Amino acid sequence: MDSTTPKEIPNIALTNDELAEIDVFAGLELSASSDIDVPPNLIDQVIGQEHAVEVIRKAAVQRRHVMMIGSPGTGKSMLAKAMAELLPKEELQDILVYPNAEDNNNPIIRTVPAGRGKQIVNAHKMEARKKIQMRSTLIMLLIIGIIGYAIITYQWLMGIIAAAFVFMALKYSTPREETMVPKLLISHDPNTTAPFVDATGSHAGALLGDVRHDPFQSGGLETPSHDRVEGGAIHRAHGGVLFIDEINTLTPHSQQNLLTALQEGTFPITGQSERSSGAMVRTEPVPCRFVMIAAGNLDAIQGMHPALRSRIRGYGYEVYMRETMEDTPENRRKFLRFIAQEVKNDGKIPHFDRSAMLEVLREARRRSNRKGHLTLKLRDMGGLIRVAGDLARQEGADFTTAKHVITAKKTARSIEDQISDEYIRRSRDYDITVVEGAQVGRVNGLAVMGNDSGSVLPVMAEVTPSQGANGTVIATGMLKEIAQESIKNVSALIKKFTGKDIRNMDIHIQFIGTYGGVEGDSASVTVATAVISAIENIPVRQDVAMTGSLSVRGDVLPIGGVTYKIEAAAKAGIKKVIIPRSNLDDVLIEDRYRAMVEVVPVDHIEEVLQNALMPENREGFLSKLRKMAVNPTTGIFDPNVGRSVI
Repeated sequence: MDSTTPKEIPNIALTNDELAEIDVFAGLELSASSDIDVPPNLIDQVIGQEHAVEVIRKAAVQRRHVMMIGSPGTGKSMLAKAMAELLPKEELQDILVYPNAEDNNNPIIRTVPAGRGKQIVNAHKMEARKKIQMRSTLIMLLIIGIIGYAIITYQWLMGIIAAAFVFMALKYSTPREETMVPKLLISHDPNTTAPFVDATGSHAGALLGDVRHDPFQSGGLETPSHDRVEGGAIHRAHGGVLFIDEINTLTPHSQQNLLTALQEGTFPITGQSERSSGAMVRTEPVPCRFVMIAAGNLDAIQGMHPALRSRIRGYGYEVYMRETMEDTPENRRKFLRFIAQEVKNDGKIPHFDRSAMLEVLREARRRSNRKGHLTLKLRDMGGLIRVAGDLARQEGADFTTAKHVITAKKTARSIEDQISDEYIRRSRDYDITVVEGAQVGRVNGLAVMGNDSGSVLPVMAEVTPSQGANGTVIATGMLKEIAQESIKNVSALIKKFTGKDIRNMDIHIQFIGTYGGVEGDSASVTVATAVISAIENIPVRQDVAMTGSLSVRGDVLPIGGVTYKIEAAAKAGIKKVIIPRSNLDDVLIEDRYRAMVEVVPVDHIEEVLQNALMPENREGFLSKLRKMAVNPTTGIFDPNVGRSVI
């Protein structure tokens, strides 16, 4: 698909309408995704993670360990599978477990070339069957002889008793040939590539191997120790790749044993339960020379065993997975190829036509939450593609169209988005979210739920006389650490903008409906507006919502999730949304919300107050704001005047 040289398009932030007008297909003559060639190798199907691909190629050649950190759905498991395809060709091994005649609880481990293990086990089984058949024949002849003698001598009863006694004696006194047959622990096809084992979420026994418990330990009914040995993921990955996602969820004990396996290249198998009979069994060291790819989110670093991470860093690579890529013609071509890959891999949905691919590309830009970028959370995008394809197949359409993609965006909404809609409906019914009129000390803030859903966050403020020597700022609503620190920064702005001594007053701030807590500082603008309104008794427009972080000097700083916040405000019936000016290019709201809400970008807190507050003397209010813009070190309220001009 790269054979055609497209006309270069400047990498600028584009609205949905502008994006529809340019050649987003980068000069490629495509009628549908079926016209796009999909590379056969997994490593060539990875998009947007060029650095990670380069590292994986190097690590595969040198057989190095890799740790990949990043958000879910960015391609970590796909890169791990690709590495298994890239590993240098070498002879795989089958692993056999033999009984130990000297110590039954210490089975013997043997390795043979791949494919040879099955032959050895089958040969032992055949030999055991011959011995069993021969012994059974001898027992049968002996019993017939005893019974025949009893018939001749007319001693029927004694003959039957003797035959039964001989049968039982020979049955349980002679060795059991089947117990001497080795167990094939790990088997490989000699023509296959290096194994790929996903050990994500494995418990200790599944990861490190285990020995099954045997309740029959006497009377000749027990299962041989070597036959109860079960290989773990580390042993099945011998000669290949062991992939563990969310590695921090492994217990410290399992991580320590995993480190030992990495260092030694062998790890004996023993029972993982101390109360089981398997705990008495311990095999000889079992080969487990594998390449490990550990993955996780950012919090995985804190939960990892320090020595295990040091081992990976010292003998491998650490990679951070990108969440977005620049919206360039080359990257658009890659994203179009991703659509074709998903359709091909699914195998049950029709291909996408040009309009459908354009709509998916628009959604990729919207979900990037960053101007001039495309999202790399491809698992979520793959889900949207499959839902759209299912809708097209349900209609019997030959191709998936833009109509199906738009419908799929409504159908395949996240749980957080559905909860947000339900909360907005209920809050309107019970007047928790107010979008009309004006109120003192009440501001509609905005928040993000999950990764792709916004919600309206009402904030209320009240000022009371101080009950102690000094006034305090009291904030409720399950505020996390960063949110609490942002409240402290707001205190400085309150002094600056009111010009009043707040030592004589207690300021109460309440976040409404924050059952999951408040994390981050994007409500700083909301809190400052609510408190200033409460102190100066100035009403706040309720058809206005706002979001933004504040510096101690009153600068409105950028925040995340601005697109989802604006859409939530529009769904709630809010007419105007105040956002940081630096986030303006990040706004990629759905077309259906564009006429419902006005977006107002601001740089400083004075602009927020100008748009949100409704003072009696508005001319004086605007005059003071202009003075504040020229000389920001002067309070907008005159402390020498008893009554504020606002």
